[in-house]
Amino acid sequence: MALDFTAIDFETANGFRGSPCSVGVTKVRDGQLVDQGYWLMRPPEGHDHFDSRNITIHGITPDDVARAPRFREVFAEVESFIGGDALVAHNAAFDIGVIRSASEVSGMPARALDYACTVMLSRKNYSLPSYSLPFVAEAAGVPLRNHHDATEDARACAGIMVDIAAKHGADSLRGVFEAMALTMPSIAPYNPATDEVSKATRSALEKMALQGPAGAPGAVRGGRSSWSTEGPNPPANLHADVSHPLFGQTVVFTGDLALGRPEAKVLAAVHGAQCASSVTLKTTVLVVGSGFTASDLRSGRLTSKAARVLELQRRGQGIEVLSEGEFMQMLG
Repeated sequence: MALDFTAIDFETANGFRGSPCSVGVTKVRDGQLVDQGYWLMRPPEGHDHFDSRNITIHGITPDDVARAPRFREVFAEVESFIGGDALVAHNAAFDIGVIRSASEVSGMPARALDYACTVMLSRKNYSLPSYSLPFVAEAAGVPLRNHHDATEDARACAGIMVDIAAKHGADSLRGVFEAMALTMPSIAPYNPATDEVSKATRSALEKMALQGPAGAPGAVRGGRSSWSTEGPNPPANLHADVSHPLFGQTVVFTGDLALGRPEAKVLAAVHGAQCASSVTLKTTVLVVGSGFTASDLRSGRLTSKAARVLELQRRGQGIEVLSEGEFMQMLG
């Protein structure tokens, strides 16, 4: 066997994961990066409005994709590049979800896929203050020159996977999971004629029906709302997908997010996280709002909870710090 796979990274136009506007892919053969590809696209019709927050992250605007083909017209080329490979992505629940949701709202079938998440695997192979792509890429010795460029992110993700495989002496993607006593995740095929759409797509369609013209193609939306209360800590959903990067984590929130804090807690709990109101020895993930990015850990721009996390990290406690954008992407 050989360490063969395709790393993939999507950028989306808005908060619905079925709104891809670009994709980058990197092909790996026998542990070597041999090819890469990049496509701009218009998201599926009805889901192609651009949120100002997404534009701020990746810099892609409605004008950039105005003459680009839609997802359904592009994705056959992307699939041809992938071939029969398993996919690797940093926060794979999001990128695999993009394929599924975009296919669902486009009325397209989607094939079954094996995949690996370098967020989940990195947590088990590196000791870092944050498992955002720039931090992990640096730990793996992979330069990341332009974060949120889909091609650059896919290339960095591929390098991380190669480094993790080397740590375990694994000569295949499946061998990495076997060496770590883990099961390689997969997603079942989707047939629009017989299968129900996913929960993420169903929620987006329901929201679209309520909003009406507000979700019109080409619109640019944004805005933030403050957290009014800490809110209760809902119980974790023990039946959630165990491969999701939030499953089994103890999550604390600090700062101001676009979501209300009670709603953020509910969404985290749905994916199997146990939420808490303060940083303790049980904390494994801190989500920081107020425009925080992972680089702020180095510059010292921290809330009191984030400072407490760094103190615990120095004592050896493994706590991951997520920005609002990373948390929202995990939620899809």
